[in-house]
Amino acid sequence: MSKADRGQEPVTQLGDLDRVVHEPARLMILAHLYVAQKADFLYLLRQTGLTQGNLSSHIAKLEGAGYIFVEKTFEGKMPKTMLRLTQQGRKAFQSYRQTVLDALVRLP
Repeated sequence: MSKADRGQEPVTQLGDLDRVVHEPARLMILAHLYVAQKADFLYLLRQTGLTQGNLSSHIAKLEGAGYIFVEKTFEGKMPKTMLRLTQQGRKAFQSYRQTVLDALVRLP
């Protein structure tokens, strides 16, 4: 393999990133849930700086992909939305992270 080929390989590898995870807002949500194990909607709202509608739409996309589990309950009369990563979501985040790290390490 020539030096030029090796220089292209990490860039090509980045083209295979999971588009659901790669979107910055969803990546922030997944990163917070990866570390925190589970979090409520208001916590993620504060941590990400997203609007309620924007956060809700990204949560729906992640839930639809099977990456997060959403549990809606009530505390008294107040609604509470708890989120956690599924095993599939944890694997997707780890794979995304490893792909990016591998590509960065191999850059010329």
